[in-house]
Amino acid sequence: MSRKDLFHELVKQALSQAGWTITADPLYLSVGNLNIQIDLAAEPLIAAVKADQKIAVEVKSFISASKITDFYGSLGQYLTYQVALRLKEPDRQLYLAVPNLVYYSLFQEVLVREVLQTHPVKLIIYDKTTQEIQSWIN
Repeated sequence: MSRKDLFHELVKQALSQAGWTITADPLYLSVGNLNIQIDLAAEPLIAAVKADQKIAVEVKSFISASKITDFYGSLGQYLTYQVALRLKEPDRQLYLAVPNLVYYSLFQEVLVREVLQTHPVKLIIYDKTTQEIQSWIN
């Protein structure tokens, strides 16, 4: 089992507080001979409110010395998981959960913005101080 990100439990709790039921921790998928684990799977607590949405969330903390290296790894993981979900659970939307301070600094850099225009990523921005989801970016 892979190690959980530093803020895994924080994001899990924030999703629950926002009306989501955690259905897998982690979400295991097998594609061919490869097995992957996406941090969380969730569905709305009241399905009528969010029209039967199903999501998978990869939590990232961005705590290494090089935030851009963290970004490279996160993007590669996201793109790989996105393809795996398309093959195995096409009704589930993938989100990358990132701390708000990282979003308002690194994710506003010209190069990162251009990369995200080329390879769109759905984001959950969380506040590690208030331990809440700050915003969803589709």
